[in-house]
Amino acid sequence: MSLFLLKRLLTLLATLVGASVVVFLVLEILPGNAAQMLMGADAAPEAVQALAVKLGLNLPPMQRYWQWVSGMLVGELGLSYAYSSPVLELVLERLALTVPLAMMAMALTTVLALVVGVYAASRHNRLGDVGLMGLTQIGIAVPNFWFAILLILLFSVHLQWFAAGGFPGWDEGVGEGLKALLLPALSLAVVQAAILARITRSAVLEVLREDFVRTARAKGLSQRATLWRHVLRNAMIPVVTVMGLQFANLLAGTIVVENVFYLPGLGRLIFQSISNRDLIVVRNCVMLLATMVIVVNFVVDVLYAVIDPRVKASDI
Repeated sequence: MSLFLLKRLLTLLATLVGASVVVFLVLEILPGNAAQMLMGADAAPEAVQALAVKLGLNLPPMQRYWQWVSGMLVGELGLSYAYSSPVLELVLERLALTVPLAMMAMALTTVLALVVGVYAASRHNRLGDVGLMGLTQIGIAVPNFWFAILLILLFSVHLQWFAAGGFPGWDEGVGEGLKALLLPALSLAVVQAAILARITRSAVLEVLREDFVRTARAKGLSQRATLWRHVLRNAMIPVVTVMGLQFANLLAGTIVVENVFYLPGLGRLIFQSISNRDLIVVRNCVMLLATMVIVVNFVVDVLYAVIDPRVKASDI
């Protein structure tokens, strides 16, 4: 197990380094000048040059890359051009909303997908299976921002059960905060749950054909107990794979959904920073999202070995 983890950790570190290089280079080749953008089109060239020196934009790219990476390692992400505040404070403030939103959406996705997928597999080729798979096909086709608008129209405008947008803050209570995040989380979860439900159904159907399932049923175990105790665990490897990828999609999807619901999260910060050409904030936020995705994939690899020891054995 230690060799397995060591190999995965080395892959994790190599991927993080590669991602940092790509993020830095992509933002470096963007046209325009951040100092000129901040000073305005009519600013004097001397003032623009002075601001560029202050921001370190005159340094060689390799030196700026090393300063950026070494700063990330010690938690010094620099100052935002537009907000004149430490980037770390801005990011941490927005993560307090984005991470709970993504986790809430992932929890809804998992519960909906497992229930629908297992139920559809247990009713294979019957009305329940066909109906649910038809609904999941619609769910896949619907963009999450459009579904978010429908949720606002129904639950905020007509029923007036939820606010149409905004976030009261965690200081107002956890209940109020979760209530404000429920509609955004649901709009993110519907599409991902539809995809995961279809994959869960296929994986469960494949495991149901195995000999040990027939043996369990022959020993008198009920269909429900067989499905949830034996079949689902053996079907979880492809499901966990997709769940890891979906968590990355949920993090990226918050950029759009947070703007629809006017939530002060990381996605909205990225959107505003792109508009302000605040490249230092964009660079650190994108790298943070990339790191989250890479770490999630690492956790998924470790879960493979927990769910199915054959994966660990074959890798070693």
